[in-house]
Amino acid sequence: MASLKVRAGMAGILQQVLIQVGQQLAAGASLAKVAKPMPLKAELRVSETQAKDILIGQPVDVDTRNGVVKGRVIRIDPAVQNGTVTVDASMEGELPRGARPDLSVEGIIELDRADDGLFVGRPVQAQAHGTVSLFRLDPDGEEATRVRVKLGRGSVSSIEVVDGLKPGDQVVLSDTTAWDAADRIRLR
Repeated sequence: MASLKVRAGMAGILQQVLIQVGQQLAAGASLAKVAKPMPLKAELRVSETQAKDILIGQPVDVDTRNGVVKGRVIRIDPAVQNGTVTVDASMEGELPRGARPDLSVEGIIELDRADDGLFVGRPVQAQAHGTVSLFRLDPDGEEATRVRVKLGRGSVSSIEVVDGLKPGDQVVLSDTTAWDAADRIRLR
């Protein structure tokens, strides 16, 4: 009888009972799900191609849909599952109302900061620290001229311009391979 008395391995809130009264189980089977209400952490799933630059201690902004909480990367899962790496982030400071375990969140991990750099949206097929050929719009906006652009660091949606463009230049970011033979194009 004493061995039938089950206790959770930690203090917390019972979230889910996984068995029914009278059900027989094998030794070591899960009986219930217990959540430790505080401190909360965010589990972020990052594409394996982007996860290579993540380090412990990097700042994170966690959006709980009720507010944004600052945090830091505290763990990076060594395994890849379904093309993603799980990154755990602490949640520092006051949590917004409604923050609770198993809440769906989004996070932005700050890999690097360039306060005085020139950035553009990431063109199709652009690689960090590479060179790409882009069409820069003329001042009248009716034509565009091909220019060689040297790129620096990149993120998912933007990339640093090292040479070839200046602030205020507008470029075509979509796929322009159909016009590889042309140095100028007319826009409609």
